[in-house]
Amino acid sequence: MLAHLSLKQFAVVSAAELSFGPGLTVISGETGAGKSLLVDALGLLSGLRADSGVVRHGADRAELVADFTLDDAPQAADWLRDNELDETGDGDAPVCQIRRVIRADGGSRAWVNGRPVTLSQLGELAGRLVEIHGQHEHQALMAKASQLTLLDAYGRTDAARGAVETAARAWSALLRERDTLMAQGDVSDRIGWLEHQHRELEREALDPEALLKLTADHRRHAHAAGLIAACEAAFARIGGDEGPSLTRTLQQVRAELQRVTEHEPRLGEVDAMLDNAAIQIDEAMTLLDRVRDDLDLDPSAFEQIESRIGRLHELARKHRIAPEQLAATRDGIAAELEMLRGAGVRLESLDLEIEAARKGWRKAADVLGKARRDAAKSLSTKTTELIGELGMAGGRFDVAIEPLEEDRPDPNGGERIEFLVAANPGQPARALRKVASGGELSRISLAIEVAAFGMDAVPTMVFDEVDSGIGGAVAEIVGQKLRALGASRQVLCVTHLAQVAAQGHAHYRVSKAASEGVTQSAVQVLAAKQREEELARMLGGVELTKEVRAAAKRLLADVG
Repeated sequence: MLAHLSLKQFAVVSAAELSFGPGLTVISGETGAGKSLLVDALGLLSGLRADSGVVRHGADRAELVADFTLDDAPQAADWLRDNELDETGDGDAPVCQIRRVIRADGGSRAWVNGRPVTLSQLGELAGRLVEIHGQHEHQALMAKASQLTLLDAYGRTDAARGAVETAARAWSALLRERDTLMAQGDVSDRIGWLEHQHRELEREALDPEALLKLTADHRRHAHAAGLIAACEAAFARIGGDEGPSLTRTLQQVRAELQRVTEHEPRLGEVDAMLDNAAIQIDEAMTLLDRVRDDLDLDPSAFEQIESRIGRLHELARKHRIAPEQLAATRDGIAAELEMLRGAGVRLESLDLEIEAARKGWRKAADVLGKARRDAAKSLSTKTTELIGELGMAGGRFDVAIEPLEEDRPDPNGGERIEFLVAANPGQPARALRKVASGGELSRISLAIEVAAFGMDAVPTMVFDEVDSGIGGAVAEIVGQKLRALGASRQVLCVTHLAQVAAQGHAHYRVSKAASEGVTQSAVQVLAAKQREEELARMLGGVELTKEVRAAAKRLLADVG
């Protein structure tokens, strides 16, 4: 929802600050006062092209700022998050500020939440926040995609459309797999080359445990002589027959202590510890003996180990990987070989699966298509009735449904739709985007929105010239429809009719005055008494009689 709009040095407005709430806000003013400037500002904030003419005379730039709350705009919040432009306000509620500066030399820049964006990005975001109906190019309802979205929302086709999207994804995945397999062409040469590589790798033990053992064996054989010498020296020093040894020294110490233990009982504990040490020493000598016997100075065995290590490094260089990655490469080649050998069989099964997926998509698309046709019939009837109520008697609204070819999966279904309108009896229905009259276009858009009752996802709707060329009872109906629409969406309406303005939940007046030869416009929110005066002016013109004021008061009283 639009919460705040700030204008500085824009056209004939030097500065204006406007706050908006939910419901219907009406904007009125004398002819030429600049009522539509607010709509123009929102259009520029929505990404419309700008020229230097929008900069107030004598100023170097115009600045426009709009603040939105996003509680009712989940699509806009998602877009901001996806583009890393999201921001939070008080209470961590998502917010969005759009700012645009237009220079007097014609250049312009735009920001979202303080970060620069392109006009294209501005348009994408604004299309999820504001929908402008009138003589502006930026109108989401003119796009076929938006029309389809509105029709689906009206028909509550979420489940059916979700089924079509799921079926389309499944069908697309199978088509991509078939295209990949067919793009490979004749794979016999590839299979032969991979089989050769796989045989080379299969000859070697490449698992991590085997590589670790090979490395350990190589290290042991490379240092076998030194290891044997170290083992023999240790064995001699611990328990050798010649010269002093650790074993004999330990035996002598124990014998000496045992002779005096009776005089000091704690020496018995020392003897027990030394006995345990003697056991550990005996076990160490046994292991030393075993290690010494296992060590081999066989040069041929060492050569075999080095030869195998050399083959592994050669394979690693061939595949441009580390030796530790050879096992993974072997498994990858095996997987590709399995896939290629089964490609022919897979292609045959794919054809059957693709046909089944196509039928599944067609079935889901038929369900969605029927729901859309039912929704189109209902929406056409309701909108046609509303068009007549809004002063275009004999006008007609239709939803054209065109079937599409089904050779490729389409997540949007099996048809395209377009809104058609005949504004007057006897006229052929034409595309809504080709309706020339701004007033007619606004009223038709209003009729569509009221019929759908704000089911599209855009939270703020702006109507400009919606009451052009009407009056009396029709004007009152237009106002009532706008107020009804305001129950589910924020609605802003520029109007020159008191019957429409009286229906507003809030009322702004745009006025102009000349100061020192320069025309300026000002925007003012109206209190209750001021609203009566403004409605009286809209009803009676320059001379505000007692009867005109009474009529204005009755208009407000009838709304309640």
